[in-house]
Amino acid sequence: MELRNSNIERLKESDRVFDVMVIGGGVNGAVSAASLSAKGASVALIDKGDFAGLTSSNSSNLAWGGIKYLESHEYFLVNNLCKSRNHLMRAYPSTVKEVRFLATIEKGFRFPNWFLYLGAVFYWIIGRFFTQMPDYMTPSTIKSREQVIDTSNAQGGFEYSDAYLYDNDARFVFNFVRNAMNYGCVAANYVESLGAERKDGLWEVRARDTLTGDEFVIRSKVLVNACGPYVDTHNSLSEQKTEHRHLFSKGIHLIVDRLTNDERILAFFASDGRLFFVIPMGNKTCVGTTDTQVESPEVHVTEEDRDFVLENINELLDLDKPITKQDVIAERCGVRPLAQKGGDGIADWVKLSRKHAVDSNQQDKHLSIFGGKTTDCINVGDEIANLVESMGVELPFKDFIWYGEDDDTVRDEFYHQAKLMNLDDYTVEGSSEPLTQRLWRRYGGNALELLEDIRQNPRQAERLMKNAEYLRCEIEHTARFEMVTKLDDFLRRRSKITQVVRHKDIIDAPGLKEACKIFFGDQWQAKLDEYKASVNAESI
Repeated sequence: MELRNSNIERLKESDRVFDVMVIGGGVNGAVSAASLSAKGASVALIDKGDFAGLTSSNSSNLAWGGIKYLESHEYFLVNNLCKSRNHLMRAYPSTVKEVRFLATIEKGFRFPNWFLYLGAVFYWIIGRFFTQMPDYMTPSTIKSREQVIDTSNAQGGFEYSDAYLYDNDARFVFNFVRNAMNYGCVAANYVESLGAERKDGLWEVRARDTLTGDEFVIRSKVLVNACGPYVDTHNSLSEQKTEHRHLFSKGIHLIVDRLTNDERILAFFASDGRLFFVIPMGNKTCVGTTDTQVESPEVHVTEEDRDFVLENINELLDLDKPITKQDVIAERCGVRPLAQKGGDGIADWVKLSRKHAVDSNQQDKHLSIFGGKTTDCINVGDEIANLVESMGVELPFKDFIWYGEDDDTVRDEFYHQAKLMNLDDYTVEGSSEPLTQRLWRRYGGNALELLEDIRQNPRQAERLMKNAEYLRCEIEHTARFEMVTKLDDFLRRRSKITQVVRHKDIIDAPGLKEACKIFFGDQWQAKLDEYKASVNAESI
């Protein structure tokens, strides 16, 4: 926790004025901090919980161009999202990958299958032919490609391409936070904003370390409210009036043992007419989602939610035996903040898209980010940088490319060294991919340091925790550079261990205690007890 403690001390410096203060470490806040820091601004970033702790860790892990928005004739939005998806795939080729979607259309659906197929072709054209061409399928063709699909009531289907995050969404978001810190951003998780006030031409944010209770003031020229579903709440604290506000849709996913060996996403329309997915997740499968309007971002999985997902998956798939609640390994639950213009709370919320909106108060030098999708994150980072510059903050490297994986030279050097070391021989049994590929995707150029650790001591390539792919050297690297403040930060967000391994198996894992000692030193027992208590509270 040395990195966090050091950054908090830097945030507390009474004579320091940051160019920009970003509140909220979800995808919008993370890309804002990364873009601004890389372009030369001095940036502070805080989050009242962990980075990517809410919406940004409960998505479907998709980076798609919004094919469903064709039905509401939002062609301009689909065009922009497809451009953003293609850009993201080029910038992160090891992380954002093309994946095939196999959509099955039931008899009696509101549109005939041939019409939907033409829509998929139109979508492919809007996407500038960047992916594979769609295929039209009869029920027998569907069955031949995916035996697990129940085609007894299918009129047909089609297969098309989009993109998804090979790793988990929270990990993708945290990499932006890590890059921001590499460029000088002072970031800290578990630091809450108690409100902000404009004084003498500066913003003063009253902040509280939620672990110690210490309160202090952070000063900046510009304030960016990237609080995700809590944007409206923080605007009321800082007395900001905006054109937009949020409505909320709750979505949940259930994770079960792998249902099919094919690496494609199965798409259906659930019993209520909304999209429903079966998504590969390494050695597991993620199924969902619900789409329920809620009044508050504070949500949890209900019995009704579980029943809805289980009923639909058992109805849509031809399984040897039905999936039951006992088969559920983990759950994901979060809200989608939907940007609504006008702020009166009256809207056809089902038709609201996930497009982002930024409300700018030039006089107070305040920005509020509403809505948004992972697909569009690079555009958000660039847009915020442009708006901050218009508010008088100098960006000496404003044309710097702040996103993307390390260049081909670094990648080739890593793969060359990994091959000389026979690194893939260390891949653990049952892993979903070769070790070389995983280390590069997760750590980029920093993976060269991991190679050196293994070269000096082969024991560093040992798997530390049962049922988890993570190596000893990865745990030590994460402890030094990834601001793991609570055990769940690593198990749920820096990794996806709790999403693919049952809690009881994690707690019983012999390596968990050792991992805690690496992360927390003398505080390891308290942190382990804290995690166990949180797991017990969730199960009640």
